[in-house]
Amino acid sequence: MERVLRDLLIVDDNPADVRYTEEMLKEAGVKSDRHVVGDGVEALRFLRRRGEYADAPRPDLVLLDWYLPRKDGREVLAELRADERLAGVPVVVMTGSRLEVESLRTESGGADAYTVKPIEPDELRRFAERLGGARRLA
Repeated sequence: MERVLRDLLIVDDNPADVRYTEEMLKEAGVKSDRHVVGDGVEALRFLRRRGEYADAPRPDLVLLDWYLPRKDGREVLAELRADERLAGVPVVVMTGSRLEVESLRTESGGADAYTVKPIEPDELRRFAERLGGARRLA
């Protein structure tokens, strides 16, 4: 059974992590139009529909790496939550260690979920269903 998100934004500066995430989405049966940006500044431009992203769709879910160039995940998340037009966009923060996930949950708040990279297919499926409002296709 497939799950469908209209649009998914992956914010990650590591091409290998992006490829792995896309492979795990396929394995999880999550279909979506995927958009990828490599830093926090580009993520905010995409979400705010600025410049070359003027026609960008509003994503159903954002997978946000915590460590990014130009603006890190903390700054991106803070700006998203402070912008009334974007505050409701579901965000999953990705980081490199389980200890970091626990620390981020208590210190930063603001995200809908926190996880360790690489994300496993079952976890991606749960995020898509719970946060992205994914539809199931038989």
